[in-house]
Amino acid sequence: MSDISIRVTGRAGRITLTRPKALNALTYDMCLAIEDALDAWREEDAVDLVVLDAEGDRAFCSGGDIAELYATGTKGDYAYGRRFWADEYRLNAKIFSYSKPVVSFLQGFTMGGGVGLGCHGSHRVVGESSQIAMPECGIGLLPDVGGTLILALAPGRLGEYLGTTATRMAGEDAIYAGFANRYIPEAKWQNVIEQLEKTGTTDALEAARITPPPSKLEAQADDIAASFDGETLADILDTLQTKGGDFTDETLKKLRRMSPLAMACTIEVIHRLRGPSPSIEKALDHEYRFTFRAMEHADFLEGIRAAIIDKDRSPSWQFADMNVPLSAVDKMLQPLGADALKLEKTT
Repeated sequence: MSDISIRVTGRAGRITLTRPKALNALTYDMCLAIEDALDAWREEDAVDLVVLDAEGDRAFCSGGDIAELYATGTKGDYAYGRRFWADEYRLNAKIFSYSKPVVSFLQGFTMGGGVGLGCHGSHRVVGESSQIAMPECGIGLLPDVGGTLILALAPGRLGEYLGTTATRMAGEDAIYAGFANRYIPEAKWQNVIEQLEKTGTTDALEAARITPPPSKLEAQADDIAASFDGETLADILDTLQTKGGDFTDETLKKLRRMSPLAMACTIEVIHRLRGPSPSIEKALDHEYRFTFRAMEHADFLEGIRAAIIDKDRSPSWQFADMNVPLSAVDKMLQPLGADALKLEKTT
């Protein structure tokens, strides 16, 4: 497959995304190929660890390739999107619980589906160019691919802030927020990968890692906590609108670009995951409740139209006044019954 290179080099299973001109956006076929490789390598004694990287310096993976989702959804065919999301989420869960080290190198943009691929493994490497974000609310989705679990486990109220504003994180911010766990200067990456392949151990990561620069997000933690401690989107907006200052003004500017329904559901899911026994399975189940309904009942198709198709940046959101009733949130997040996400692989 020209979009991806899958091979075994030395002691490492190697997966390289090879769509640099498309910012290594993840297609459905790429998801299935990665899953097949992980399944094969799990019981392969010759493979001690898995290394994920990507060609080009602009992006590890900018997200999922949504062209086919839009094309089918606008024709009233929701089955393709539901199948795509279900299979992608199964891959995310598999990476999260993989029995061997999974090492990802996250240069440039790592967003949306790229987070699901690169931010659930055991060793998540960032460097000087890393820009990580969950921008789904801007296209009428909630953060998915297991991202709501990372957001729920982030310090303070950082999860609500990142999930609703789509704020981009530098490498040091991503480590603070829990999306990454090792900072290595990018000039050393190729040598580190060669050592991983040669030894089949992660020792080279520990030898090359450095203390990251100070996190700007961490410096804003108090402002974020004070602004995002409400139970609902309405609570958060009320708080922000009564505060002043540059942080508040910039945050409100970001929120006004997003789908109100998606933001309200994002906040609710994050809060549910902060309850007893948070897990990747629970996160993906809630995300799938939303994405299963996203084309038919949420703002996804309109969000894609405005951002990608017509590029007018003027989406007609539901609840444009930001007043999202709790009943609308409940409708998007109610259990799916027989259609619930299943994480077992079927043929």
